[in-house]
Order: sequence, then structure tokens, then C-alpha cells
Amino acid sequence: MRSAHAKVALAVAAVPAASLAAVLAGSAGTASAHGTMSDPPSRVFACKQEGPENPTSDACKAAVAVAGTQPFYDWNEVSRLDAGGRSREIIPDGQLCSAGRAKYRGLDLQRADWPARAVRPGPLTVTYYATAPHQDSNFDFSITRDGWDPTQPLRWADLVPLASFTHQNPSTYTRWTLNLPQRTGRHLIYSIWQRVVGSDEAFYTCSDVDFGGGTTPTPPPTTPPPTTPPTTPPPTTPPPTQQPGDTWTAGKTYAAGDQVTYDGVTYTCLQGHTAIAGWEPPNAPALWRSA
Repeated sequence: MRSAHAKVALAVAAVPAASLAAVLAGSAGTASAHGTMSDPPSRVFACKQEGPENPTSDACKAAVAVAGTQPFYDWNEVSRLDAGGRSREIIPDGQLCSAGRAKYRGLDLQRADWPARAVRPGPLTVTYYATAPHQDSNFDFSITRDGWDPTQPLRWADLVPLASFTHQNPSTYTRWTLNLPQRTGRHLIYSIWQRVVGSDEAFYTCSDVDFGGGTTPTPPPTTPPPTTPPTTPPPTTPPPTQQPGDTWTAGKTYAAGDQVTYDGVTYTCLQGHTAIAGWEPPNAPALWRSA
């Protein structure tokens, strides 16, 4: 059964803007739920649009398998009540998209196939959808650094500032223009909506974008064949591999096929990832299968 909060989120999405105040007033006793990026769509908004019960993209299917459907009914509350401008202090690397909350851990999956909007360098108008706008708020936007790998954990050090808009009074749909730098391939636009007056609450979004293209590696120069037979190089010691039966450990990188034990049960890794707290094998069926 869906929570009362989930029903409110669905109701807000279904009514016209003029009726939003009435719907929200009826949910005054529920948890906060205030907004997300709708263009480019944040990960949580993209999966909500696909439908939490039957998502169509592989990434959204994997996110639901990790954390269930409820996060996507509560798509507008990826937030921290205790932020107060301290986002980098309270949210660990690898958990930026979930705001460090286990409920939204599916948004942190390290994948190169999240639904992404095609973009190009230069001006980009973005839209923030706020179901409960808060006056006097700051909005900060960043983009991943050149060379960022979407299959690795997202770190604060991976983000390059794009723009900050201070003391904003957002409406239901608020738009700003960002100037995107030169990039190729997949990247991520990250936003923080920090309330200034009356609350320390902040909201977080991860929006995947694709610049397309990419550079073609320059072929190595042609060299003449050697005049003397090459010598046989000395044997090298292969790098250590994951040993079957090792205990699952947060912070360790696992490859598909690796085996670990957790609470006395053996699990096999289904897709490569770096483990974080909350993704223990019993809690992440998209990443681990019991042997």
C-alpha cells in the first residue's frame, strides 16, 4: 500500500497549477515534498515519468530494484532538513544524487545509461518544478568535470560550478539560463536548492545530459619493423583478484562475477560498482544474487 505522502505526490502531479495550494494544504502533516529539476529531468523525475511500477529504461528498472518504488512516488523530496549550507560536509562522496539518504540510494547507481537529454556547449535554459515554492532561496548549479566517468562514484571534487542564483523567489516552474562549457559524451548537471529563511532544508538533483561526439584517438605513428628479434619480456605478476568468499566491504570496487559473503550467505556480483553503505547484498538485488 502506498503511503499517504505518495498519494499526495500523485495528486499534485494530476491537478492544474491553480489547484496546487489546496492539495498541499491537505498534506500539512506529511513529510516535506517540494520539487526537482524537470528539464533536463533529474533522475528521480525521469523514473517518476516512466512510471514507478513499470519503468522502461534499464537504469530506472535497476533503481527500483535497489530501493523499491516509493522513492519515485516521493520524487519531490530528495532533500535534507539539516543542510543549512553544509551540503559538502553532511553528504558523502558517492551519495550526492541521493542526498546521502538510503531511501533514494537507487539514484546513486553508477551507470552510463541513465535517461539523458541531448545538449551542446553554450546557453541552456533549465526548468525547476516546485510543488511548494519557498521564498528567498539560493540555487546553485554545477556540471561534472571534463573526463568524468559516469560508471564511477560521483564525488564533490567531480563538480565544476556553473552558476548561482541567490535570494530567489521561485514559482511552480522557474527557469534560468546556464552557460555549458565544452564537453563531450555523458555528463551530469547537479543542483542544490538551499532555503535561506525559516529552515535549513535543501533539495538536490542529478540531471543526466549527453553532449554527444567525442574525440577519436590519434593512431600511433608507424615505425619500421625491428632489425633484430625482440627479446622476451620477463613474466609479470598478475594483479590480485577478488577472492571467492571475501566479506562484503563498503568502499570496495566489485566486478561482475565477484563473490562475497554477507551474514554467512555467499553472493555473486551482477554488475560492476563501488559499494557504499546501504547497498549491502541483501538490500541490492540489482547488484548481487545469492549463490
